[in-house]
Order: sequence, then structure tokens, then C-alpha cells
Amino acid sequence: MQQAGNLAARPVAAGAASDLLTVQDIKREYRVKGGLFRQDKITHALKGVSFAVKRGKTLAIVGESGCGKSTLARILTLIDAQTAGELQIEGEIINIAAQPVAPALRRKVQMVFQNPYASLNPRQKIGSILAEPLLLNTNMSAAARQKSVAEMLKKVGLPVEAHNRYPHMFSGGQRQRIAIARALMLQPKLLVLDEPVSALDLSVQAQVLNLLADLQDEFHLTYVFISHDLSVVRYIADDILVMCFGEVAEYGSCEEVFCNPRHNYTKKLFEAQPHADIASIQRRIEARQKAVEQQTGA
Repeated sequence: MQQAGNLAARPVAAGAASDLLTVQDIKREYRVKGGLFRQDKITHALKGVSFAVKRGKTLAIVGESGCGKSTLARILTLIDAQTAGELQIEGEIINIAAQPVAPALRRKVQMVFQNPYASLNPRQKIGSILAEPLLLNTNMSAAARQKSVAEMLKKVGLPVEAHNRYPHMFSGGQRQRIAIARALMLQPKLLVLDEPVSALDLSVQAQVLNLLADLQDEFHLTYVFISHDLSVVRYIADDILVMCFGEVAEYGSCEEVFCNPRHNYTKKLFEAQPHADIASIQRRIEARQKAVEQQTGA
């Protein structure tokens, strides 16, 4: 797909009182070493991304592979620093390249990764995995940590006995529940979810999405939900940010973007989403049944 032109984002007011997260003209560049006879090359992963997420709401970020979604997620979770631009969390301007992140601030943002098989330490029991954030970031006693682990396991729909088991003893959906529980142990304000259900079966996807919705209501969480699955995005998102080659192609409410996409790139993205032709499937089933009946009759 060719690069989209005339990319534009909805204007973002810096630091509105109702916004938990504000991103203003964020850029990220990487220098690639050229070798002995070649000059270094600058790769522009993000080219000026702006948006805001209101408290308790969900912003979905969609786009093709390589559009900058994961790079943006690393900046939002304070893993990587932006090259330019301004990142605000609860009105506080953050630039980890200029100064280290305070533990109290880092506890406000947590992440759920795509692959529940790789994001959990296979050599640790579930109780240790969930207690580790509390051990590293709080002064809670061992008994208090154990109590918090048991309560969080119940919140995500797992038995308390799970704390004494290893990750390989659980299904993919259960492991993702554990990953979500680990992200919530420090009671964050913002949860960045990077393709959290793409590795799961469809029925399990629905269960995890319902769990995320329930947890958002209970803990008043704000979500940044990264996905390529538009059906999932339409179910969970309040607002949508469409990215293309490190820029914002379209930004608006879920209803606006799905019902009236304005940018050609967004339209092509929606057209590329597979759709089931139920009538055609039904005709093929009926034709096959008829052929079987004819063969049986013969």
C-alpha cells in the first residue's frame, strides 16, 4: 500500500483536565549505523503523533505492521524516550531522556503484552509473578502481598489455588488473565494493551474482552488498546487513532471513524478486513447436502 498523503489529526488541547494522557507532536527517530563506507541512516518511526485519552475511556490504535504502533506503546509505557514532542500523564510532563522516572509515576502506567506464552516467566510460580511488582515497588509485608495476589486472582476469574502453579499449567486465555492481573497489581491509572487477544481463540477473545470491560469499570482504568482486528476495536473502543507510516491518518470517535471514514487509508484498511458472506456459505452448504442426498439415493 502506498503512503497516504495529507495526513491530519484532530486537534488536541494540551493537558485538558479530563484527559489522563496527552500526547503532543511526539516523534521518534532511530539511527542505523551505515558501516565503513556508508553514512548512518535515520529512520523516522513516529513523525509527529498527537492525541488525548480521557479518564476511564479506551483509545484504540490501529494500522498496518510497521506503522509505529509498538514504538508509540514503548513511549507511553516509559520504556523508550521520544526524540521530540510532549508526553503528559495526569498533567505531568514526562521525558525519560532528560530525567529518570519516579517510582510513583511508573506505577501509574502498566502494559499487557501480546503473547501470554512469552510474557510470563516459566520458572516462576504464579504467586511469585504477581507479587513481584509489589516486592519491587512497595514496602508491603509478605502477608499483605499474598493477600493482594489472592484478591487479584479472584478479580480476573482464576482460583486462589492458581498461585502455587506454573504458567505452563494454564491455557492461553488463563495466562492472559494472569498477565492482566500482574499489570493491575500496582493499581495503575493507564493500561497499554498491545494486541492482548490476537493470540487467543475467538471464544476466549470474547471472554478476555468482557473481563477488560468489567475491570475498567471497577478500577476506573484508562486503556490504550493496540490492535489490527477492527471487529475487536469496534467492540471495545471509545475513540480510534488510525496510524500510517508513523503519522496519524485519522482520529475520532469510534462511531465517526467506522460510520464515516474520511481518509483514503482508513477506507482501504476497512475494505481489507475480511467479511463472512453468510448467504454464500449457506448456498454452498445446501448444494453440498443436495449432492450427498443424490449420491445416497443413487
